[in-house]
Amino acid sequence: MSLTPKQEAFALAYIETGNASEAYRRAYDAARMKDATVNRKAKELLDNGKITARVDELKAEHAERHAVTVDAIAAMLREDREFARKCATPAAAVSATMGLAKLYGHLREKVEHTGKDGKDLPAPPPAIAIFALPDNGRDTDALT
Repeated sequence: MSLTPKQEAFALAYIETGNASEAYRRAYDAARMKDATVNRKAKELLDNGKITARVDELKAEHAERHAVTVDAIAAMLREDREFARKCATPAAAVSATMGLAKLYGHLREKVEHTGKDGKDLPAPPPAIAIFALPDNGRDTDALT
């Protein structure tokens, strides 16, 4: 599968931002384009089988690199829920339960993609973890 450099840049930006329009703006010269045109062009790229395959490939690489699966996350949330119940911290138990519900798609957050003027909202900055979470009594040897 060979993509043009701009298509590859689009795929990488899409993985980074999760926003096709923003990815299009980063990969292509869209400064003079109307938002509707950018949206349409971005959708056309996502409808391209080669680009979709590359995006899927990048997602798989990302998941593999971080060894994160839905099952692994669910197991951690169940463990956290049980730990919270043993510690008599109902808020933490509810939080873990809500995390499981979101993970399995039972709860969806409403996300606004356009502002009041109908234009795309700016992409949020990438999240950066700057602290370590406590292990909450977990066996840390199993994590290394």
